Amino acid sequence: MLNYIWGALMIISIICGFVTGRTKELADSIFSGAQESVELVISLFGMMCFWTGFMKIAELGGLTSALSKIFSPILQRLFPEYKSNSKAISAICMNVTANLLGLGNAATPMGIMAMKEMQKKNIKKDTANNSMAMFVVINTASIQLIPTFMAILRQKHGSREPFDVLPAIWIVSIISLIIGITVAKILEKRGKKIE
Repeated sequence: MLNYIWGALMIISIICGFVTGRTKELADSIFSGAQESVELVISLFGMMCFWTGFMKIAELGGLTSALSKIFSPILQRLFPEYKSNSKAISAICMNVTANLLGLGNAATPMGIMAMKEMQKKNIKKDTANNSMAMFVVINTASIQLIPTFMAILRQKHGSREPFDVLPAIWIVSIISLIIGITVAKILEKRGKKIE
């Protein structure tokens, strides 16, 4: 579906460029956009490699199990189907940690691993269970203490203070996380009543 949306946006842009007589600007933006995207990918590549490696070292060094113990009171309430020492909770902790550091892309492998572990306990294999839905909510509306990805983007585009948006990011992240968890819990209770 997303491919159709992007395709439609590109076709509309090309048509608008021809209709308004801005084909030169259109061609220039295509080439400059391609160059900027390659530069952005290269600049993010090093950061992603570093943090993905760091998270793997943290897992092997026992940091994730320590974080599991710290987060266990909260995670047990959010994910009651899993024990605090389970692989699913460990993967969720790693994902939450990566998101706290603002490493959305580096958190993706841990998120996939967490979903695979949760799927093992899922009774209806073709439907996400409540824990999987809650994990998606937490992952999407995650709190970012250090929005590394955003800071790199801001610095690349000339910001003198790439981290000056921290208070706004913290406030929005906390509010969206609280609202997301609340709505997920309400829908979970409502679903149990329907069954």
